[in-house]
Amino acid sequence: MLKFFLNSSSSSYLRGLESEFGESSNAIRLELNRFEEAGLLAATSKSNRKYFKANTKHPLFRDIHSLLRKYVGIDEIIDSVIEKIGDVKEVYLTGDFAKGINSQIIDLLIVSDHLDKNFLVKLIDKAEAVITRKIRYIIMSLKEAKEYLATLDSTEYLIIWKEEV
Repeated sequence: MLKFFLNSSSSSYLRGLESEFGESSNAIRLELNRFEEAGLLAATSKSNRKYFKANTKHPLFRDIHSLLRKYVGIDEIIDSVIEKIGDVKEVYLTGDFAKGINSQIIDLLIVSDHLDKNFLVKLIDKAEAVITRKIRYIIMSLKEAKEYLATLDSTEYLIIWKEEV
């Protein structure tokens, strides 16, 4: 699930997308608008900024999300890590990264009642060494997480994994 931050005065993040996709900022902006018109992206505006977020309520969201995860190969990695960590229900990206702001700290909200914290700490230590960023996490029950997320604006968190029911 991607979330883009765009500044109407042509932000640097949009320029970063130019080089990543090899397209002009206008072409990228047109595609984002098409995805929004199709209902695949939800957009909100704050002052001169436009935030795009995957529309998780779109009927094709689960299929597209699954295809992307499988294409990238992250599907199997996440499933194996989650299985070893414990009974994880959901994982959210919060903080600056969820808002589309580059940061040296990645904030995670892990929703679980039973977790192997020792394994999680080892995993985070390894990940921090690879990505050269700090990972900050908080573990909450499903009830606590729902209450906490209700206090946030929808641009302040992004679900990155959810247990399939």
